[in-house]
Amino acid sequence: MTDGASGEADTLLQANEEAVLAYIGLGANLGDAAATVHAALDAVERLAWTEASLRSPLYRSAPIGGAGPDYVNAVMAVTTRLRAPAMLALLQAIEHQHGRERPYRNAPRSLDLDLLLYGDCVIDTPNLSLPHPRMHERRFVLQPLSDISPSLTIPGHGPVARLLAGVAAQRLTRIDP
Repeated sequence: MTDGASGEADTLLQANEEAVLAYIGLGANLGDAAATVHAALDAVERLAWTEASLRSPLYRSAPIGGAGPDYVNAVMAVTTRLRAPAMLALLQAIEHQHGRERPYRNAPRSLDLDLLLYGDCVIDTPNLSLPHPRMHERRFVLQPLSDISPSLTIPGHGPVARLLAGVAAQRLTRIDP
C-alpha cells in the first residue's frame, strides 16, 4: 500500500466526535437468506464505534426490477461514530464476507447491506447517496423502518408513515416475530 492510500484509509476510519443515528437496510435472496440476514445483523453490531439500538422483524418481498427468489429484508438502527463513507465501506466488507457478487444490476444477492440514512445528512457523491435512492419507494424498506421508528422523516421525502401509504400495494409478508 502506498503512503497516500494508507493516509486515505486512516482518514476514512477516523471517528466522529459525536455519535450519529444511522439506519441500515438488509436483504438477501440466495441460500438461507433469513440466516444470512441474522448473521449480518450480528456482524453490524460488532463494528467499531457502533452500537445497535433497534432491529426490525424480518419480511419477505418479491424482487423489484430483477428475477430470482423472494428476498428476506430487515432494517436496523445504530448509533455510530463511524463517518458515513467508513460505515459504507465496512458494510460492503460484510457483504463480501457473505459472498456478495455484483454481476449485473438487480442480480440476486447473497447479502445486500444499504446505508439508508445517516443522521439528517444529504450526500450525493459517486460512491454514496443519502438518503438511499429509492428507499422512499420501497415497502420492504419503509415497513421495517416504520416498525422501529414510526415518526421518522426521510430528508427530502417526508414522514415514513405517509410514504408507506403510497407503497401499500407492494407485496410484503412479515416472517419474523
